[in-house]
Amino acid sequence: CSSDLFCRILPASLALELQQCAMAKVKKQNLKNKGKASKGGKSSAGAGAGAGAGGGGAGVPTNKKFGQHLLRNPGIVDKILAAADMKPTDTAFEIGPGTGNLTMKLVEGCKKVIACEIDPRMAAEVRKRVAGAGRNNLEVKENDVLREKWPIFDICVANLPYQISSPFTFKLLAHRPSFRCAVLMFQKEFAERLIAKVGESQYGRLALNTSLFVKVSCVCKVGRMNFTPPPEVDSMVVKVVPRDPPIEVDFREWDGLMRICFGRKRKTLRSSFCMTYTLKLLEDNYATWCALTGNKPEKRAMKDKVIEVLSKLKLADQRAIKIDLDTYFKLLLEFNKRGIHFTNMTVGAKIGDSTDKALPDELFMDEGGDDDGDNDMDD
Repeated sequence: CSSDLFCRILPASLALELQQCAMAKVKKQNLKNKGKASKGGKSSAGAGAGAGAGGGGAGVPTNKKFGQHLLRNPGIVDKILAAADMKPTDTAFEIGPGTGNLTMKLVEGCKKVIACEIDPRMAAEVRKRVAGAGRNNLEVKENDVLREKWPIFDICVANLPYQISSPFTFKLLAHRPSFRCAVLMFQKEFAERLIAKVGESQYGRLALNTSLFVKVSCVCKVGRMNFTPPPEVDSMVVKVVPRDPPIEVDFREWDGLMRICFGRKRKTLRSSFCMTYTLKLLEDNYATWCALTGNKPEKRAMKDKVIEVLSKLKLADQRAIKIDLDTYFKLLLEFNKRGIHFTNMTVGAKIGDSTDKALPDELFMDEGGDDDGDNDMDD
């Protein structure tokens, strides 16, 4: 059964039967893949949700519910380790160690490894392997990584179930104290949105919001056939390095600006800002700001004020996909200086005054790349 909700609405006996059938199918597929690999002279042993090929764990079948796929290519493990640049004094935080192929490398090179594994079978396997190697510097937490309280760590490595990419990214970037680096495997499309540069088709809110906190770079691309069983999509390993210090901005104001600009990211900013709904939102926020600050509202139409700001920065005819981070900061500041805000929850917000405020949960949510429709090229 691939869904907990689906299981709950079935009779218990039928749900159990479906689960057993699913597990048998997965086990059969794993045995089939193992046989194919043996004919080619290569080991098919993988690391469950973790990474690596070779070593133990061949007898632990994957669980589709947890999004587990066995990474068979040891070369990818080597690239992950090289990117992590682990040191003997490091505490490593590994998400989804699986049966421990990557974990074995980490315990050899780090002072301590803290692994978070949701599958009890995998947790037992990785404990067994590390103990069998005479190592005692591994701590395994059996829990959902999104619910677990995270430890202090120097490096983080993860081969994530793709369905938790966005909430995991949010939790990672909000984590304090900061870490030295993280090396993460994401679905290729999601990773491309993280590393997208100005002018690229994937450039949008996710890349800009993430860049407030970290610098993200591509380590390597990983084709789906490097896994057993193969997922439906290709993957990419990325390296995340925190900014020190992070860029300071009022996050809710910033995200409000990003939503307007990238709602139709191929339209000009004049078109995006002059939509009736947007002008109404800005007018309401302006009225609230005036009431709370005691400023007398200007009688000029909001549309005229907006076009004045865009024209001053020569952005009226620019498209969101062509504008860089620094220019967006200037745009936000110009709007705020005129009392124009993108949320009515803050008053007089300006860059640098709210790094201690909680981040909005939706800041790192991937919404499928905003609007890429070619028809939006015309205003």
